[in-house]
Amino acid sequence: MNQQNDVYDVIVIGGGPAGLTAGLYLARARYRVLILEKEDFGGQITITNEVVNYPGIATIDGHGLTETMRQQAEDFGSEFMAAEVTGIEPHGDIKTVHTTRGDLKTFGILIATGANPRRVGFEGEAEYAGRGISYCATCDGEFFSGKEILVVGGGFSAAEESVFLTKYASKVTILVRGDDFTCDSSTSAAAKSNPNIDIRYHTELKSVSAGEGGLVTATLLDRTSGEQTQWKPADGGAFGVFVFAGYIPQTALFKNVIDLDEHGYVVTHGYLQTSVPGVYAAGDLREKNLRQVVTAVSDGAVAAVELERYAKDLSEKTGIVPPRPTSSTYERREEQAAKQASVSGTSPAPAASHDERAQNRQGTGKVSGFFDDAIRKQLAVVFGRMARPLILELALDDTALSSQTQGFIDELVGLSDGKLSTVLDPKDTALQDDEGRTTFDVTAALPTARPTVRICTLGEDGKPKPTGLAFHGVPSGHEFNSFILGLYNAAGPGQSVDDDTEQRIAGIGTTTDIMILVSLTCTMCPTTVLSSQRIASGNPNVRAEAYDISHFPELQRQYNAMSVPCIVVNRTDASGKATQKIEFGKKTVPQMLDLIEQA
Repeated sequence: MNQQNDVYDVIVIGGGPAGLTAGLYLARARYRVLILEKEDFGGQITITNEVVNYPGIATIDGHGLTETMRQQAEDFGSEFMAAEVTGIEPHGDIKTVHTTRGDLKTFGILIATGANPRRVGFEGEAEYAGRGISYCATCDGEFFSGKEILVVGGGFSAAEESVFLTKYASKVTILVRGDDFTCDSSTSAAAKSNPNIDIRYHTELKSVSAGEGGLVTATLLDRTSGEQTQWKPADGGAFGVFVFAGYIPQTALFKNVIDLDEHGYVVTHGYLQTSVPGVYAAGDLREKNLRQVVTAVSDGAVAAVELERYAKDLSEKTGIVPPRPTSSTYERREEQAAKQASVSGTSPAPAASHDERAQNRQGTGKVSGFFDDAIRKQLAVVFGRMARPLILELALDDTALSSQTQGFIDELVGLSDGKLSTVLDPKDTALQDDEGRTTFDVTAALPTARPTVRICTLGEDGKPKPTGLAFHGVPSGHEFNSFILGLYNAAGPGQSVDDDTEQRIAGIGTTTDIMILVSLTCTMCPTTVLSSQRIASGNPNVRAEAYDISHFPELQRQYNAMSVPCIVVNRTDASGKATQKIEFGKKTVPQMLDLIEQA
């Protein structure tokens, strides 16, 4: 047999729980597996505030759970690539997966692209999305503190997220189309017994209307009598609408390639094989009666075992042996433990449990300052790859938030092995409000707001030269990864994109300012920040600055932002004509380029 370095045993399309589990199983069995994901690894479960029904873990947030899965898959030798799949050629012994970063060859394919939230279609849904209508309780719940909320849906998500929303809302009203919830009784019981939740069965949301301050009126349909009524909050103020009405399978790419049912779900047979040999499907995109993280990981494991057999048969048939993992992080850790036990004459200590490793990554392990040991090791890899040093220009004031920002950045600089340094913004005078916080003009395209961390290079005059990338607030929480990758993109070589995307970035010829309003608890915001700043790092005409909206309520009011990420694109052409476009939601680099071109 000959070894083919450009062939994989299996390519997994999708980095959610199903795809990550399959990668773990395949890599552990020493098959070469690549997991492709166009956005964030983790899938839809990352926006769930609390997971309480995953066996063996009492409670954990969705992001923490899937980050543990991703780390496990990586430890066993799975490979990862951030790329969008544009098509597949699934027939023959060697299959081809077309991506925005080139073509890939493989024996087997696992489709695990999941599903996205479904829009209901009531009047005003599209118009007020992000301005009173939301699809993510974790991301946007805090914007409705003290207000009433309508929840649309009668399944698991509607029941679970309604309870979560009572942390913020004065009252939650759930609109259920049928005569009861469709989830199990234990899940719905928490919503039914909550004194701050009112449930209206046989009720449908027909429309919403807005006034000063947000949504002010909803039209409800009684599906039994056919009567329509006007609904308003008891206090007569504004309210929010959260939609949890199921999901749409992300399978359009595979239409006419594999069999789909009338709703677009993948039809699977036997052990999750599709209508094409060697192509399997796992997770929420396939037809089944329960779509939960536990069934997704089950699918991933079942499909992986079948793909092991398929890849083995194809390898023997073709004589091609992909370079498979032989010394994974997991194996090296086990070998080291055995050596230590041999030297000490004791039994090997048990490896850290999955729960313990998850806790360590969530900050309850060994911590020094802001960063634990695991993060320090990851930072060392990034700093080691940076092509040139950077200067972080800090614009601070006398608030506690500025002190926290400076401490955070100082510790980061200390870990950078000389790749980072700091300077204070020479413009050290700033107007302040009665509470000592810097004020700013919200009518400006991108207002100056402190604290600010501005990423700069060293100019020819020896002074900091802004790259167009900045963060207002402390770049921590879910924005930490996007900030670090922003440094990597500004220093070079940066994250690679395909030639077409690179040309689109270079082709932006007008001054473009992008403001991204984010929340540090939002799992969808980092993708948008990273996409914007990747564009800014590749074109001097573009500036992309992120704002932690919790510290700058003036911006929330200015743009009537009731959902994050909120994206404000300002463009100025050669004649001085200015245009502005405001949009909400997670954006990849190509999607952000589309938005810029539409502004």
